[in-house]
Amino acid sequence: MTADAWRASFAEWLARLPAEIRAEVYRELGDAEVAALGADWRFWGRPDQRPPEGEWSTWLIMAGRGWGKTRTGAEWVRLRARDPEARIALVGATLGEARSVMVEGESGLLAVCAGERVRFEPSVRRLTWGNGAKAFLYSAEEGEALRGPEHCAAWCDEIAKWKDAERAWMNLRMGLRKGDDPRAVATTTPRPTQFMRRLLAEPGVVTTRGRTFDNRAHLPPAFLAAVTAEYSGTRLGRQELDGELIEEVEGALWSRATIEQGRVRRAPELCRVVVAVDPPAGIGGDACGIVAVGLGADGRGYVLGDRSVHGLGPEGWASAVAKAVAEFEADRVVAEVNNGGAMVESVLRAVGLELAVTSVRASRGKSARAEPVAGLYAAGRVRHVGGFAEMEDEMCGLLAGGGYAGPGRSPDRADALVWGLTELMLGKTARPGVRVL
Repeated sequence: MTADAWRASFAEWLARLPAEIRAEVYRELGDAEVAALGADWRFWGRPDQRPPEGEWSTWLIMAGRGWGKTRTGAEWVRLRARDPEARIALVGATLGEARSVMVEGESGLLAVCAGERVRFEPSVRRLTWGNGAKAFLYSAEEGEALRGPEHCAAWCDEIAKWKDAERAWMNLRMGLRKGDDPRAVATTTPRPTQFMRRLLAEPGVVTTRGRTFDNRAHLPPAFLAAVTAEYSGTRLGRQELDGELIEEVEGALWSRATIEQGRVRRAPELCRVVVAVDPPAGIGGDACGIVAVGLGADGRGYVLGDRSVHGLGPEGWASAVAKAVAEFEADRVVAEVNNGGAMVESVLRAVGLELAVTSVRASRGKSARAEPVAGLYAAGRVRHVGGFAEMEDEMCGLLAGGGYAGPGRSPDRADALVWGLTELMLGKTARPGVRVL
């Protein structure tokens, strides 16, 4: 184990200890050692929170909330402020955020430099270290204020939500020319803005990505449990917790906003439940799409679960189908038979599946089959019970008029979804005795 890995492991172990046991460890260490340890970012910082090696001009940190972005940015500024000649720009989305988060926040500069001589003068937006290094506060809303000053370093916080990001960034970069090694650190929760796309492609930018749970040793278990229950798998959760930059695909049949508007925590009373299956052509290639959907008494479709599997032979994926049937108490299996014909139903019977199996055969492409189902979503007639990240990525990669621009070789999960909702809401046996919205 490397020294860095050992430190990270020990720091995480220490942070996870119950408070009373950790206090006992600190008593054994002594006051001086505890004070030194508390201020030692080399000990507490994870390897992914340390500046990248090599040549770079901008270190872009895109991570979920609670990952430690503010502490990382503040520690990097603290390191740069060791140079008495340092002149550092601190740029927040607003001047208020620059002060309340970057300077005075729990993980801001005044906190991480608590043992040093640092004077903050709010009236002139300036911090001054005892050695003469200085940092100046700016607002991205006042991008022109960055046009003249020169800096050797800059910390830009929540850059993805800057209102006039292009102007502020351009002026900042033009003035980042003081000293021998001018660099910037940008910390943010990702948002798919045009500016963020351009920044990611900019030469000299190195990117660190991270999830909220990377910092779980320092976060309250109750907080982690609550955000998992509320946001796991949702677009908001993937952005705010997993730090993903989720893009919309131009010309896609589904938009993420449409799916998000139809997300619910639980399904109402259901009239029917089916498990739809899109079997793979062979072993080790495409996934076997297995999706459970239900028809509510309110006439809406409810996506209940994605139990798709990958890399299994016929017996393996058929067993997964049988488990899904039992889990969701389905009354029918809908199985595409293009790649297996009668074999698909035989395999399902072989694993003990006894309920009705409807065999469907694709006569049109995946996008053409999906268009009527996408129309149900647009009309507000389908709800997702929770989040299904992989399936939703596939849905948002199916293009109107044909084609696929999503992850993987084939949208098998999305195809299974389409077969299931077609059976429940568009087929000949759809909605028996249920009012159509």
